[in-house]
Amino acid sequence: MQKSSPTDHIATLYRFCAQSMQYPGPEWFSENYLASLYGLLDALGANEEKDFLQQEFSRSKDILEDLQVEYTRLFINGVPHVAAPPYGSVYLEKTLRGKYSDEILTYYHSLGYNLREGADLPDSLIHQLEFLSFLAEDQNRDGEEEFLARFLLPWYSIFATKVKEEAQHPFYKIIISFIDFFTKEEKEYGVQHNEA
Repeated sequence: MQKSSPTDHIATLYRFCAQSMQYPGPEWFSENYLASLYGLLDALGANEEKDFLQQEFSRSKDILEDLQVEYTRLFINGVPHVAAPPYGSVYLEKTLRGKYSDEILTYYHSLGYNLREGADLPDSLIHQLEFLSFLAEDQNRDGEEEFLARFLLPWYSIFATKVKEEAQHPFYKIIISFIDFFTKEEKEYGVQHNEA
């Protein structure tokens, strides 16, 4: 049996956060996903948040539909405007697909990664989290730190604040808090593991 390494754990956490920021669909928002979410909340000692989320889900007639409506309002097509577009260029350049988006694509290419045909814009939060998971898997600590400092962290706190202010469902506030915690933990402290 192969022992998992600390970088496997961090890669999995990034991937979990990226998945959580996808449009909610039955192919991933499942009992297994919820078990992982609750397990993560337990591991972080977030009992209050877990209770609040479970209460919200228990009141819902259709959990998936509620999350889809909230996702659309927050990230795709809100009225009178999208509450929190999940693209760095919106916050850094006040435009979609600006110079920042091109720079991040160049950075992906410089480390041997490409976007799939028809993929979302390079500066989407989902792509950035997935890319961080690949860097963690590759044990490219310097690349991870550089990517966080140059690309994700300069805009993420503005986005996170908007989501926390605008979200009407606790699910997205919790996911944003995870991303905030894991990216700050990485930047400020690195990931410290006692492997004794």
